[in-house]
Amino acid sequence: MKELHVIVFEQIGGTAAVSTEDGKNLYQRIDAAFSNDIHVILDFNNIDLITSAFLNASIGRLYSKYDSPFIREHLKVTNMARDDLALLKIVVDRAKEYFARTDVIDNVIRDSLGDE
Repeated sequence: MKELHVIVFEQIGGTAAVSTEDGKNLYQRIDAAFSNDIHVILDFNNIDLITSAFLNASIGRLYSKYDSPFIREHLKVTNMARDDLALLKIVVDRAKEYFARTDVIDNVIRDSLGDE
């Protein structure tokens, strides 16, 4: 089994994982690994602040392309503070719900805006 160990501190260049852009860059790195059946370890050592925007862009977005069993098998998160793990759980739960129902949500948005 091939593994990629991503030190988030090095990936984003600081202790605050807050930027959507940083999250998108991390997503691309994870997605590239997953596409090659490489397991990813995300190491949050030295990260002091994490926002839902960052987690949505980096991890939540994975649920648009991969199912839960695949992600559970291929992604491991380490050295994340307890409060941040709680936030990650919220982000993952919302992503699963959203991406499971994108067609319904898109239709509601289109109907509300009057778009066809």
